[in-house]
Amino acid sequence: MSQKSKADELEALAAARWRVAAVLTAAMLISYFGFILLVAFDKPLMGKQIAPGLSLGILLGALVIASAWVFTGIYVLWANHRYDKALHQFRR
Repeated sequence: MSQKSKADELEALAAARWRVAAVLTAAMLISYFGFILLVAFDKPLMGKQIAPGLSLGILLGALVIASAWVFTGIYVLWANHRYDKALHQFRR
């Protein structure tokens, strides 16, 4: 494999990593700031009781925290199955 081809392959791999990270970061920011905006501008909605002792705001807050774990898990799975394997093959 030529030196230029290796450089192109490495650039494509770095670009893929950047795209995945950017999409997951955007998703997290949207969920976080969406929650904050709901808290700030629609208090009656967030205070709506779903079950005794459980408001929509508490549920959505817990889902924002859980989404951070989910997005991290998605990145780790992607990195382990795609990025790391491609990087390992590139190093060979």
